[in-house]
Amino acid sequence: MNEPFLQTVSTLLSALSGWEWIATTLGILYVILAAKESIWCWPTAFVSTLIYTLLFWEGQLPMQALLNAYYLFMAVYGFMLWRKHGDQKEDLRISTRPVRFHIIYIVSGAVLTVATGFYIDNVLHSRLPFLDAFVTVFSVMNTVLMARKVLENWLYWLIIDSAAIALYWQTGFHITIIMFGVYLILAIVGYYNWKKLFQTRTQSS
Repeated sequence: MNEPFLQTVSTLLSALSGWEWIATTLGILYVILAAKESIWCWPTAFVSTLIYTLLFWEGQLPMQALLNAYYLFMAVYGFMLWRKHGDQKEDLRISTRPVRFHIIYIVSGAVLTVATGFYIDNVLHSRLPFLDAFVTVFSVMNTVLMARKVLENWLYWLIIDSAAIALYWQTGFHITIIMFGVYLILAIVGYYNWKKLFQTRTQSS
């Protein structure tokens, strides 16, 4: 194998913070637990996003830092919501939304992305304002769908995670790219797991 390439990889890995490894591992565990409908996905997400909030702030990605700060509150919200219905899952079952909902959802997200992109480009001076804004806006919106157990949230994560990979590649968070690559696979797994559960519960009712 090319020796300069190995040296480059070795230098890259040694320069990365051990905290990024921890946050990445917990982030992957979060999605695995969410796909299994385990309430413990939320405490795992809380710790992971706390670390990422600090890392992204230091890395001059203000919107990603704010996004992860938002995730902290959503982790608490998701935990309380799932725990509340833990003994009566019929009150918070996996559900779907009509086409009209998704049209409004996508259009609203696009408008907010453009507005946010212009703002952070001119005020916060983000390195990649519109890509940063896209990932942030749709992640915020989609986390709510996930907490409410809307089936289609997994399909949206496929697009959001792909955009996040492009963002983190250009900003040097290479270990985080590994996490989002795993996220892509887990989003597919999560979608089919939830779809199977949704169909089974629909038929039984």
